[in-house]
Amino acid sequence: MTLELSPAQARRVALAAQGFGTRRPESVGAGHFRRNLDRLALHQIDSVNVVARAHYLPAFSRLGAYDTALLDRDAWGRPSQRRLFEYWAHEASLLPLSLHPALRWRMARADRGEAGYAQMRAFAGPRRAEAMQLLQRIRDDGPLSASDLDRGRTGWWEWSEPKRMLEWLFYAGHVTTRTRWRGFERVYDLTERVIPAAILAEPALDEAAAHRLLVERAARALGVATAIELRDYFRLGPAEGRRAIAELAEEGVLRPVAIPGWPAAFLHRDARLPRRIEALALLAPFDPLVWERARTERLFGFRYRIEIYVPAPLRQHGYYVLPFLMGDRLVARVDLKSDRQAGALLVHAVHIEPGAPADAAEALRLELALLARWLGLGEVRGFDP
Repeated sequence: MTLELSPAQARRVALAAQGFGTRRPESVGAGHFRRNLDRLALHQIDSVNVVARAHYLPAFSRLGAYDTALLDRDAWGRPSQRRLFEYWAHEASLLPLSLHPALRWRMARADRGEAGYAQMRAFAGPRRAEAMQLLQRIRDDGPLSASDLDRGRTGWWEWSEPKRMLEWLFYAGHVTTRTRWRGFERVYDLTERVIPAAILAEPALDEAAAHRLLVERAARALGVATAIELRDYFRLGPAEGRRAIAELAEEGVLRPVAIPGWPAAFLHRDARLPRRIEALALLAPFDPLVWERARTERLFGFRYRIEIYVPAPLRQHGYYVLPFLMGDRLVARVDLKSDRQAGALLVHAVHIEPGAPADAAEALRLELALLARWLGLGEVRGFDP
């Protein structure tokens, strides 16, 4: 039987699933942080550091000011402390260790040369011996970064030859991230020296079981979603994703739902429908609530694009724009920059959405002040509602 939801109900389901609508804790502890990340299943990593590193912001949006050392320790602390690992999920991501067995099929595909672009696939085939020599060097000499091998370009977009080799070893699961240093550069080490032995001892899920688990986690995180959105969360292929969705629907984990203005969609059986959502939150461009732009427009009537790569004169809203959530609506967008030398959060532009509540600007002022304090910045400049 197909359930029916109104667009407003679907929006509240989605927000509740994403961790909005509950009161922020007065003091954020490790338990709050880990439960939040377990709900979302991942934090996307991005190199841009205009306001803060993208992976730090989703927890702030939901929990408020928290100690980022909680994330650093779980992601890049001593192996005995690790609770997260880096891998390709929704782009580069931090994920709970419990998902490692569910992503080994992707590592195996990369190892066979069935994933990644051509220059990386070469290391699974004709250039495998070179990659294995590099792997042996890491085994013998310890962790290293791309810049340890090549003093040329090792930036986020312009990969050097050693960087491509290391990234194939990473994609194929031979190495993983030991830590990050020098401008957030990834430092690689053998997977067995980083991932806890108990996790590596767990059997890898076969591809069908892994896809079912990942689609279920996506559905739990989204609350209500289309098939494309369920697949997109972990970047799953169409055929495997459709099969997993059909099997989960047959089991009753996913329930078909009709929503006016939506394509066919599914509701997770554990999704909540709160009567109302009370929330104030600034959202990173890579936050899972808004990273899928068509879904954002469908949920909120809010057209959102990242304009980092748009020439400045052609930008509509700004360089690094964060949507502002108030209640169950996106009511504004604000172009921000952390000026760490001046100790200020700079507000380059604010755009209040048509029909926003009269107190939206004041609510935004309070949230900007909270963000500035969390970032260790003494003031907010450029916004006086």
